[in-house]
Amino acid sequence: MFNFLGGYHGGRFEATYRAFPLAFIDKTSAEYGDKVILPPSALDRLASLHIEYPMLFRVANAATGRSTHCGVLEFVAQEGHVYLPRWMMANMLLTEGQPVTFSNVSLPKGTYVKLQPVTSDFLDISNPKAVLERTLRSYSCLTVGDCFVVHYNSRDYEIEVRSAKPGDAISIIETDCQVDFEAPKDYKEPDYAAQAAAAAAAAAPPPAAAGAATGGSGAGAAEEAGDAGPAFVPFVGAGRRLDGKPASSNAPPPAAASAAAAAAARARQSGAGSSGGGSSSSAVTGGAKPGTFVSTGNRLADKLAMDKLQKQAPPPPPPEEEKAEEPAFKPFAGKGRSLRG
Repeated sequence: MFNFLGGYHGGRFEATYRAFPLAFIDKTSAEYGDKVILPPSALDRLASLHIEYPMLFRVANAATGRSTHCGVLEFVAQEGHVYLPRWMMANMLLTEGQPVTFSNVSLPKGTYVKLQPVTSDFLDISNPKAVLERTLRSYSCLTVGDCFVVHYNSRDYEIEVRSAKPGDAISIIETDCQVDFEAPKDYKEPDYAAQAAAAAAAAAPPPAAAGAATGGSGAGAAEEAGDAGPAFVPFVGAGRRLDGKPASSNAPPPAAASAAAAAAARARQSGAGSSGGGSSSSAVTGGAKPGTFVSTGNRLADKLAMDKLQKQAPPPPPPEEEKAEEPAFKPFAGKGRSLRG
C-alpha cells in the first residue's frame, strides 16, 4: 500500500512512511529541532543517488495538503516508520501512524527571515536574541507558515515564520541570515492617551484644597497663625547634667537673653491696658506702703501720728510663698527641634 522502500523517480529520492513522535523511541532531546529519524534503507538509497549535503527533505501530508521541510538526525528507525518532532506533526495535522511522504530537496541559503511570537510571554525573556540563536542551532531549515518551538527556562514558546528570503523555504546552515521580529499575535498597543490623562488627574490637587488656596485665605491664615504658637529659638534652654548634679553655670546664652527680652516686651505691651486701673489707688495712698509714716507738713500732727503708729502692733509678716518643686530632670526627654526653624 505504501512505498516504504522508496524509489529513484528519475534521480530523486521519494518515499512514504508512517509518522510517529520521537517519544516512541526515547529521543525527546530532539523535540526542539527539525531533525527526523529515518530507517536504514533510506540511507542506502540516498547514498546511491549522490545527493547534495546536508540532506534536506520536503515532508508532505497528502490528506491535508500541508508540507514542511526538515533535516535528518539518524537512520535507526524501524523500517516503514519515521519519527518526527511533535511540533512538526502538529503543523501538518498528522496523527500517529498516518502516512507522510518524504522527498529530497536542495534549499537556498537564507538571507532574511521574519519571526512572530505566538504569545506575549516571549517578551519576558531577558535576552531573546541569544535564546533564539541557541535554539536555531538545532534547525537546518525554516519554512514560511511553520510554528517551531523555543524551549527556555522549562517553558515552551511558539514562534511562527512569517516571511523568508530568497524563498518560502530556506536553509540556515552556515549562513548569515538577518532576523526580524514582529509583534506577538496577542500583543495590544498600550493606550498612551488614557495613561497621560490618568497621570494628570492624579497630579491635580483635590477641589477642596484648590478652593482653600484661591479664596478665603485671610481667615485661614489667621487661624494658622494662632495655632502656630511662639516661634522656635534654638539654644535657649538651661544647661543640665546627665548625672543629675546641678550645673556649674546656668547663665543663658545671648540668644536666650534676646528671647527673654522679646518675651518681656510682649508682656509689657499686653499689660499696658490693665495698668490704668491701679494708678488711681496709688494716687489716693500717695504710693506709700501700709505701716509706713508719711509727713503731712504739720509738726504737731506728725508727732501725734508717729506716736499712734508706734503704739500699733507691727503687722504680721507676709506668708512665704511655697516654692513649686521642679520636676526631676529626665535626660533625652525633650521635644526634637531643627536648627533651621
